Amino acid sequence: MNNFTTAGVIRRSKILIVLMASLFGLMTLINNFTDYAAYSDYIGRIISMSDTTGNDSRRYRAITSTLFHHRFYWAIITLEIIFTFSFLVGTYQLYRKLCAPRSEFHEAKKFAIIGFSTALFVYQTLYVIILNEWFDMEYSAQRNAFEWARSNIEYMFLGLIYLLVAKDN
Repeated sequence: MNNFTTAGVIRRSKILIVLMASLFGLMTLINNFTDYAAYSDYIGRIISMSDTTGNDSRRYRAITSTLFHHRFYWAIITLEIIFTFSFLVGTYQLYRKLCAPRSEFHEAKKFAIIGFSTALFVYQTLYVIILNEWFDMEYSAQRNAFEWARSNIEYMFLGLIYLLVAKDN
């Protein structure tokens, strides 16, 4: 495959998009591990609904168990490890198949697809559905990560669509 064709540029852009998602995952994990206490406290305060206002009728949803808070946070971290590892492997596999026939390059997308899908699960299910909708994260002036989660969902979803739809033969 001639590398300076539209298809070659599209393939390289797909690798770059997966690589950027890998870097995001790595930075997120570094933050989670180097400042575990602050992020764990952040998640715990959302789940315990300790600083939300205007939602008294839904306070029965609050969970004050610090053990649960840590386990929920570790579930997030574990899934972030999975999507970051998948993105890293996906980047490598796509790069290895950069000049391969279309079917081989397409087959190399599987780990990147797993990464995007897992990241979407984390940000849509854990942050938007559970933390925001169930535990009323949007009612917290100090602990509202809804916009952050939404921007991650947008990037991951668009990255997944681009990876799968844009013609790279």
